[in-house]
Amino acid sequence: MDKYALLPAALAAAGQAVQLFTPEPMPECWLSAVHDPDYVAAVLAAAVPPAIERRIGIPVTPAVARRTRLVAGGTWAAACHALAHGWAANGAGGSHHAGPDGGAGYCVTNDLAIAAHRLVAEGAVARILILDLDVHQGDGTALIMAGRDDVFTLSIHAERNFPVRKARSHRDIGLPDGVGDADYRAILADALADALRQWRPGLVMLQAGVDPHADDRLGRLALTDAGLAARDAHVARTCRAAGVPLVVTLGGGYGDPATIAARHAAGLIAGWQAANAGEMPPGVRIGG
Repeated sequence: MDKYALLPAALAAAGQAVQLFTPEPMPECWLSAVHDPDYVAAVLAAAVPPAIERRIGIPVTPAVARRTRLVAGGTWAAACHALAHGWAANGAGGSHHAGPDGGAGYCVTNDLAIAAHRLVAEGAVARILILDLDVHQGDGTALIMAGRDDVFTLSIHAERNFPVRKARSHRDIGLPDGVGDADYRAILADALADALRQWRPGLVMLQAGVDPHADDRLGRLALTDAGLAARDAHVARTCRAAGVPLVVTLGGGYGDPATIAARHAAGLIAGWQAANAGEMPPGVRIGG
C-alpha cells in the first residue's frame, strides 16, 4: 500500500500540480448494498474471520476498516466530480476482487461497485460502464453487477493470471501472455468503442491498474511505461470525444513502490491532459 502515499510526491516529481479533495467515509448502508451485511459489520468491527482474512491477504485492522470506507467514499466523490467537470480520479481504489460475500486479493470492499450502485440509486447517472484494465480480471465487480442493465462491466486482462476461476463480466477479453503496447492498444480501442456504442453509459469508471507492465511482479503482459500512459490517454480521449465523463481509480501495480507510484502518476497526467484536449492542466484532481 506504500505506493498510494507516494503518489502526490510522484506527481510533484513529474512537475504536475495537484489539487487534493478529502472524501467522507462511505456510510455503512452503501457498503451493505453490494456486500453481505454481516461481512460489512465484521469489517467495520475489525472482526473478519481468519479464513476470509487469508483470502484477502491482509489483516483487517481498525485502520484498514477505516481505509476501506474512505477509499469507497473517494471513488464516489471523484465520480460526482467527474460528472460535474468531465474527469476526476481517486488516489487509491480499484478494489475489484471483493465480491458480494467478502473480500479477496488485497481488496476488502469493492469501491467501484459501491460507488456505481450509489450513483445509480441516487439518480446521479442512469448507466455506468466499469472499464477494468488491471492485469487481473475484475471478478468481484463482475459478480456484483451480474445481470444488471444499468452498470456494465468490461474487463481486459491476462487470461492465465489470477483469479484462476474467472467470473463472467458483461464482456471479458482474456489476453495471452506477453501482449505488448501496439496489440493491447488496438484491442482496447475496439472494445471501448463497442462498449460506448452498445451500452451508452453516462459515466465511465476506469480501473487503471499498472500491473500490465512488462516488469510488474504479478503481471503476465508486456506493456511499457509509455504504453500504459498512452492507454490511459486513449481512454480519456475516447470518453471526451463521446461526451462521457470519466473517473479513474488506480488499481494494481506490484514492485518497487516508488516506481509503481511513478507509473500511476504518469497515467493520471496523460489521462488528464487527454481529457482536456492536450491543454496543460492547472492540476490533476484526486478524489481521495
